[in-house]
Amino acid sequence: MKRIAMLALGTLVLAVGLTAVIAGDQKTGFVHKIYKDKDADIKYVVFVPHDYKGDKEYPVILFLHGAGESGTDGEKQVKVGLGKAIRDKKEKFDFITIFPQSQKGGWKADSAEGKRAVAILEEVEKAYKTDKKRVYLTGLSMGGAGTWSLAAAHPARWAAIAPICGYGDPANADKIKHLPIWSFCGDKDSAKLVDNNRAMSKALKAVGANARYEEYPGVPHNSWDRAYATAELYTWFLKHTSK
Repeated sequence: MKRIAMLALGTLVLAVGLTAVIAGDQKTGFVHKIYKDKDADIKYVVFVPHDYKGDKEYPVILFLHGAGESGTDGEKQVKVGLGKAIRDKKEKFDFITIFPQSQKGGWKADSAEGKRAVAILEEVEKAYKTDKKRVYLTGLSMGGAGTWSLAAAHPARWAAIAPICGYGDPANADKIKHLPIWSFCGDKDSAKLVDNNRAMSKALKAVGANARYEEYPGVPHNSWDRAYATAELYTWFLKHTSK
């Protein structure tokens, strides 16, 4: 009888242990999440720093991918751009980083995709201990355009932004003139896109914005690998807080 009781206790301990592993799931690194959006379950990813314990506030980056990573798999958006840079970095990465995935393409602030990106950001801010004054926005190509758009629509939300090879609207310069901005483009990208990035830089300077424009010589559309490999970008982010 005593042996049966001991076996039962051992089985219970094992079951509790397995349940804890399943319930806890993966807590740090690239963590896969589900956002409940009306009738759809939307997959997204959050990178959680490996030393995260919930005992201090972490800065946050919202990353918007390019058109090629659109879909419903919840995977492609972490393979290009900032996700790749995080995996390539030898030193630790101390930002909680959010990777929503556009279902149909496009991150305009007034679109369903743009609104959902902000909603996912808010969901992550509730789930993790984050620094609300250190929330940064960046994206590449289509996501670069989304960065300009979301910045203009929600200018008080971001501490700094870094659009990469994305179209912006120079007419919005006055709306974001208070924001620290570091934008990037390759000079061998499409002529229209290069001209647009130069026009954005000019418009921002005209309104007295704290804007820095980096144009890489000889670089075509993929200016993001070089931009996200720039260690200074992340120290630059941390120099800025929102009011």
